[in-house]
Amino acid sequence: MLDEVTDEERRAVAALLGRKDRGAASLSVSPAAVEATLRRAGICDDLRAAVLALTGPVPVRAEEQARHDHARAELMEVLAACRHASEPWFADWSAGLAADGSLTKAVRQGGEVIHRARAVLDLLPAAYPIPISVLAERATGDTKALAGTPLARLVLRALAARISAPAWATAEGRRALWESAGVIVDDLASQVLVLGLRATGSPLADWLNAAADAATPFRVTLHQLTTMPLRVTTPLIFVCENPAVLRAAVAVPGAALICTEGIPSLACHRLVAACAGAVWWRGDFDWTGVRTTAEAWTRYGATPWRMDVTTYRQALARGESEALKGSSADSPWAPELAAQMAATGRAVMEERLIGELLEDLADFDEPFLGR
Repeated sequence: MLDEVTDEERRAVAALLGRKDRGAASLSVSPAAVEATLRRAGICDDLRAAVLALTGPVPVRAEEQARHDHARAELMEVLAACRHASEPWFADWSAGLAADGSLTKAVRQGGEVIHRARAVLDLLPAAYPIPISVLAERATGDTKALAGTPLARLVLRALAARISAPAWATAEGRRALWESAGVIVDDLASQVLVLGLRATGSPLADWLNAAADAATPFRVTLHQLTTMPLRVTTPLIFVCENPAVLRAAVAVPGAALICTEGIPSLACHRLVAACAGAVWWRGDFDWTGVRTTAEAWTRYGATPWRMDVTTYRQALARGESEALKGSSADSPWAPELAAQMAATGRAVMEERLIGELLEDLADFDEPFLGR
């Protein structure tokens, strides 16, 4: 039974079955009558043959669903074999692919993108900085495989989950995500902001010394650090996350800072690795700040700078704060800090502590840990 049929549809059925068009609003067609008409005309023996001739084989939905479920399960097994499979961020990313239709789309397209994403993630984070084209070739055999492709977007989602960061839509944001895993997208765009650093060993060191003499902030690129290696000789260096802190520190004679401007770039990591003196490190009181401080504590032996639960509580009490976002992180140098942050669910940005940080910079000859 067909409701609200058109004049054209009624005329076509009437012509096929050899009956009069009565102009009715609905139309009832007997499959047996259609089959008999086709048989008498010598077109085909039955309706099944007619459908096959017109449309090709008719898929059985149950069989199709079974094949789809099997292919989907196979791709989940591929992901489960990744070296990061036991990490919470990877589980969140995988669950997201299953929930938003990405996995279903991959199944329909043959699943290769999932195999390739797993191969890329197995190589990350890189043990040493690696150009993105080299990473792509090692993982997939195609140097262009990560150049703005669906595969690149899939991997970037994973890298964002890994550091509890947004999956940025800007080129700068995407570069920061790649660099967080040791991947070089552009060694000129990878930069680090510094103040008051002194160094030896290359023309770049001379430029840093001149900037320190003038107490002016200076940007250093990864390309410069690679082509003009140096050794930072400043005995005590402070690392902050926000440029506002470094800008305010210009007023403090002799202040020596490196600013990560969020997630540390490869340029930042290379510069910190070149520091001969002690490094004191801090970030925002959010999960990214805790995570980057923990990495610096482990990787460089950096001392957390006012990244303690007392400072957090005092700063939190000063006013409203935004909610914590992303996956939680551990603070191994002060376990109670991460526990307190998780309990309150609030973040505190570094700018709220500028007064205390400037005092520390002015009195850097005195011990102030936990003060």
